[in-house]
Amino acid sequence: MKVVFAGPTIPDAASLCEPDIIVRRPAIQGDIFRAVEEGANVIGIVDGGFEYTAPVWHKEILYALSAGTRVLGAASMGALRAAECHAFGMTGVGRIFKEYREGIRIDDSDVAQIHGPAELGWLPLSEPLVNITATLELLLERQLISSAEAVHLEAVARALFFKDRTWRSIITCAPSLENERKTSIATAVRTCHVNRKRADAIELLAVMSRLDAQRSATKPDWEFRRTTLWNDMLKHHSVAKNPGHLS
Repeated sequence: MKVVFAGPTIPDAASLCEPDIIVRRPAIQGDIFRAVEEGANVIGIVDGGFEYTAPVWHKEILYALSAGTRVLGAASMGALRAAECHAFGMTGVGRIFKEYREGIRIDDSDVAQIHGPAELGWLPLSEPLVNITATLELLLERQLISSAEAVHLEAVARALFFKDRTWRSIITCAPSLENERKTSIATAVRTCHVNRKRADAIELLAVMSRLDAQRSATKPDWEFRRTTLWNDMLKHHSVAKNPGHLS
């Protein structure tokens, strides 16, 4: 069984996946453990919950890897966890993962985005910094902005809280740009917008489609240890499966 956790980064994942890949909502703590217990042999992580939910725990990724399950990550939460767990065998996919892995990016909020619920198609309400910098690179390459403008706009974007990052707010808050220039840059952004997160997510789906749905027989060169916190999580999710026993 192959499972991918996706949402706002690639809302149409189900229509892009091969038939043998099951699409689930953005992953939160316990979801990777549960997928392994249900028989998942290949797990892809694109999106994951944070801030208002407990995020995917590194320990459950290690558990999956120790069980022979291939775990891949890209684009958003998946890229973060892949960079953090790469040394233990998690596979990272795409440019965003590489930037975190190489230390070019260090801030988790570079991939953060606020959005509407699944019922509204994960409607994006902010722009993640990874998409902003990729778009600025393309605008610079096409000579639609100058190097100084690219540096200035990126600095403005980085200074904004991730929930406030939109192209409108970035361009509006750019003090060195004249109004006429702001209008032309806004038009260029609409024409040349780059969705780096989506591109990396699509690449992850392609990689998953090429993998066979079998667990790896190769054992990692490290030992998974069951800690008190791990056992506490198992108890929590055991209760979650039996709501009649809630205390």
